[in-house]
Amino acid sequence: MYKLLRSFLFLFDAEKVHYFAMHVFKSLCKIGFIKKIIAKTFTPPPFADQQFQLGKLSFKNPVGLGAGFDKNALYLAELEALGFGFVEIGTVTPLPQAGNDKPRLFRLPKDKALINRMGFNNDGVKVIAERLQEWSKRQKNASPRLIIGGNIGKNKITPNEDAWKDYEICFTALHDHVDYFVVNVSSPNTPGLRELQEKDALAKILQNLQRLNALTKNPKPILLKIAPDLNSNQVDDVIALAMDIKLDGLVAANTTIDRSDLVTSKRVLDTIGAGGLSGLPLKQRSTQLVTYLHEKTKGQIPIIASGGIFTGADAKEKLAAGAALVQVWTGFIYEGPKIVSNICKTLQ
Repeated sequence: MYKLLRSFLFLFDAEKVHYFAMHVFKSLCKIGFIKKIIAKTFTPPPFADQQFQLGKLSFKNPVGLGAGFDKNALYLAELEALGFGFVEIGTVTPLPQAGNDKPRLFRLPKDKALINRMGFNNDGVKVIAERLQEWSKRQKNASPRLIIGGNIGKNKITPNEDAWKDYEICFTALHDHVDYFVVNVSSPNTPGLRELQEKDALAKILQNLQRLNALTKNPKPILLKIAPDLNSNQVDDVIALAMDIKLDGLVAANTTIDRSDLVTSKRVLDTIGAGGLSGLPLKQRSTQLVTYLHEKTKGQIPIIASGGIFTGADAKEKLAAGAALVQVWTGFIYEGPKIVSNICKTLQ
């Protein structure tokens, strides 16, 4: 059924279809009995003998939705109804920004992949914090509770030397409204952003956030999302810094700028142009990175695996490589609303 619907939706612009589909889904979920039917259909049964942890956080299941799908925290109730154990909102920046010029989201069906160059389009941290505050009020007595991650970044107009200030602004504004943070310095779609992955720039951002976190009554886990395109020396620098400042986790990995071994023709790729590639082509590289991080840190730093997860077997592979949790995004687009349920059934 979903494959038939997907074939129809894939006839239209990817970004427009995304918002249209989620708007329709949100409208349906406003009808109480329909939302209950959806939740009953797609929510996986609880894990009886397995626990999924990130620091002190307990997750009802290990399958999350990666940042970029619900950038502005608009669809949390609807995504919860689909069974996600956690949802990462953002990337959030201090000021609202429109992002890059459209079109900026492209499907590669032959490769089960996407290319995006969204450019951190979002409503800005003030609006998103207010939205999350309202969500928290409605969820006060919910059990089990949907875990919310806050993916934070810098505005395009902010020079790299001042980037740490943008991360501080977002961290401070969202601290009371999210369960964990992910520092995004690895998107390829904001000019110069990946330069912040270099050791000194990264240390300045993360050490400042750790300092601020320690001053709060309820410190939140801080994770770093890294690119799959880092060389081994750069990965080793990230690991050394993470261990030194006692980072709470790593997310492996963001989208890639690599275009090798794709089935999609070079002509089509040239027409699409720049952007980050996600989906099945990232699967092997992501697993290799998770394995490397897990072995190098001796399992001392939790890892959220992201990249090429479509099935329960894919998720099992990531968990066997050392991941504590997994995130889907492109797989959700290709596999449809039963992806969480299907993965969890395989893992149970």
